[in-house]
Amino acid sequence: MRRYFILVDVLLLLAFFSSAPWSAKASSHCKQTNSGKIRPHSVTITEFGAVGDGVTLNTKAFQNAIFYLNSFSDKGGAKLFVPTGRWLTGSFDLVSHLTLWLDKDAVILGSTNSDDWPVVDSLPSYGQGRELPGGRHRSLIYGQNLTDVVITGDNGTIDGQGSIWWNWFRSKTLDYTRPHLVELMNSTGVVISNLTFLNSPFWTIHPVYCSHVIIQNVTILAPLDSPNTDGIDPDSSDAVCIENCYISTGDDLISIKSGWDEYGVSFGRPSRNITIHMLTGHNINGSGIAIGSEMSGGVSEVHAENLYFFNSSTAIMIKTASGRGGYVRNIYISNVTLSNVETALRFYSNFSEHPDDYYDRKALPVIERITVKDVTGANIKVAGLLEGIEGDSFLNVCLLNVTLEVTSESPWTCSYVQGYSDSVSPEPCKALKKIPEDVSDCYSLSNYLWCLRTQKRNSWLHSW
Repeated sequence: MRRYFILVDVLLLLAFFSSAPWSAKASSHCKQTNSGKIRPHSVTITEFGAVGDGVTLNTKAFQNAIFYLNSFSDKGGAKLFVPTGRWLTGSFDLVSHLTLWLDKDAVILGSTNSDDWPVVDSLPSYGQGRELPGGRHRSLIYGQNLTDVVITGDNGTIDGQGSIWWNWFRSKTLDYTRPHLVELMNSTGVVISNLTFLNSPFWTIHPVYCSHVIIQNVTILAPLDSPNTDGIDPDSSDAVCIENCYISTGDDLISIKSGWDEYGVSFGRPSRNITIHMLTGHNINGSGIAIGSEMSGGVSEVHAENLYFFNSSTAIMIKTASGRGGYVRNIYISNVTLSNVETALRFYSNFSEHPDDYYDRKALPVIERITVKDVTGANIKVAGLLEGIEGDSFLNVCLLNVTLEVTSESPWTCSYVQGYSDSVSPEPCKALKKIPEDVSDCYSLSNYLWCLRTQKRNSWLHSW
């Protein structure tokens, strides 16, 4: 019954989303995907002995099928078809020039035996597992050093059956960090589309050290109280496009990352050129879009537009801390609709988790040129909690055309931030001055601000 109501909610929200003002004229912001490309070779998982009864473990069947299909990687690639059924499996690797295709009623189920999720080394930009020292369990669907990989289908489902992992996490009985549902490393030309992802043990989709990634037309669901079940986490990756997704999880819907403290600084691979378009979702413990808190390699050139968040804790958040180093700059967020959200915009500068005691406490993050534009919200508790770091103010925060119906008597709290605002209601902090003298101070708003200044100057001349 609970699943029925969740699906009804999803359908209602997608109906809202399709009728939103931008949807009628919107076209894809992602370049044409190759999710439908024809591979010259194709096999079905049943040809390798798989049984779709939800009980038989099919790890060997997936591994053997993909090993066989790897022989076609230099012959135009291959497709692994997963038909209707419930296909239980442990972790398996993908290969280059491969399409993993799930039929409409196909469900890949993650094993509930931790031995079926091998332990691998920690990421070099993190220095250890994100939750525990040492290694980490490998994701259910995994790949590294790949080119031209497609995970798609006719809205089939990948279910991590994460509840057992959440219980182990809460009881503190894990020896290693929990696995993601999908993780691709050091890969390029990745497409993930037209699928539903359920109940990830940890973060759901994690492209790390990747380039040219498209995540499109996916639904990601996990219980609202499930721990750290982020939806999509681009990590030290560039040229990532996320479009037309519905996400409801126990943590951030999207969180952009780039490594943790001294390990992220040393590894030095930023996340940049990230596009997010037409995202709908909610949670009670995270954010709609977050940057950080692991951002030590830097995050820049993020464009997020046409967003709808409801019944959520926070809409937009930048998370960082002294010791992180790195930077967050050139962020543009626009066309945002909020309903029943506790905090619309938050900068949290005291995210105190560190991998070890060797981080540089004097490594301060640089946060600058953050633009938030065209936001409306109803039943918002707090408009903004903008907390920079003493001696390290967050600069050139620009808010334009923001209208929020706020229930708190103190809608804005600001410390160690500087910036500008225009047409913001309720009235923002004094630290956010009216119009910048130099229009380039506000990221991606030079033309807008030039026109605004010209309009105001002409208005003054007419009144004079």
